[in-house]
Amino acid sequence: MTQTEIHGTVEAGYEQVADAFADAFAGRPAMGAGLTVRVDGRRVVHLWGGVADEQRATPWDEHTASVIFSCTKGVMSALIARLVQEGLLDYEQPVARYWPEFAAAGKADVTVAELLAHRAGLSAFRCALTLDQALDWSFATAALAAQEPLWTPGTGYAYHAITHGWLAGELVRRVTGQLPGEYLARIAQPWSDGIWIGLPDGERSRVAHLHASESQQEAGRQLEAAESPWTSRAMTLGDAFPAALVSPHGGFNDPRVQAAQIPGAGGIATADALSAFWSATVAATDGVRVLDDAILAQALIPMSAGEPVFPTDGPWPRWSRGFQLDSAARRYLGEASFGHDGAGGQVAFADRDARVGFAFVTNWMEAGADDRATTIVEALRRSL
Repeated sequence: MTQTEIHGTVEAGYEQVADAFADAFAGRPAMGAGLTVRVDGRRVVHLWGGVADEQRATPWDEHTASVIFSCTKGVMSALIARLVQEGLLDYEQPVARYWPEFAAAGKADVTVAELLAHRAGLSAFRCALTLDQALDWSFATAALAAQEPLWTPGTGYAYHAITHGWLAGELVRRVTGQLPGEYLARIAQPWSDGIWIGLPDGERSRVAHLHASESQQEAGRQLEAAESPWTSRAMTLGDAFPAALVSPHGGFNDPRVQAAQIPGAGGIATADALSAFWSATVAATDGVRVLDDAILAQALIPMSAGEPVFPTDGPWPRWSRGFQLDSAARRYLGEASFGHDGAGGQVAFADRDARVGFAFVTNWMEAGADDRATTIVEALRRSL
């Protein structure tokens, strides 16, 4: 078996992290990936390797970006926290204070915190959406504002796989006048050439082509057979996306989808820029601190855990106010970690105690027993 050539740099003491990254390619000849880890704002691991586009035989290089799927929710949660820090939002206030139309159909009392914690009852649209409708910001946000919740808000949670992004994103737009991608570019200015919600014109050639492995395709088939139709629709929106999220030229491989603002799943980033963004939530990075310690104390209050409203097999993740916390379903460094993983194997997070910013991104999508990022995080824990 030919071993994938790994490029980049590793500080002394982090060699086992590099070894775990290299091991992730075993048996996956068409895989490409990037990994960057920062400690105290300093880059200690910066690696890449493999194939960015098998169809064009393009190698993954230092500047390759990839769709990060639900890691985008973590980025959005950081943007909301920044707005709370700036006094433009309040976690305890009703969403309708900032977005009056949202009060319709029994949602007047839903708070910003509940919205972010998947407790608003809007995990799926009651009516199936087409792709064109999913690409229309005004349509999607207006439909969610008008919709009757699928359960009584606040009484339980279910993962808002795609809708979370429009809900959080419309809050950003209401209080800043900017769509989330524009606000992200302002807050993450030092890394704005490597992290986007809505891919800019001219950057398309940098984006890796996504490949759904057999396990990812099987996860899609199981999703379609789920006991509750809302579980499937939360991912597909009905007719907008394939259950496996990608096809050779469709789903999140579609240039129209990558260019659109779909902040529940459509962010695109390099490992380096994504790591820097997370690093800046806990330590000054490239001269920028995105969040301060006081706002983290508010943002990281646990909100949702255990079995969801629509039954799915455990173990189940845990969330605070939008941030995914350490759990049996997603192991980070420990209780001081917060971030979000993404479909297919993406993982990005920060850790307050270790002052770490971590990002692993890949175009080889796996589901189920995929332990690539988990093994790398374990190696990082030992190194620290």
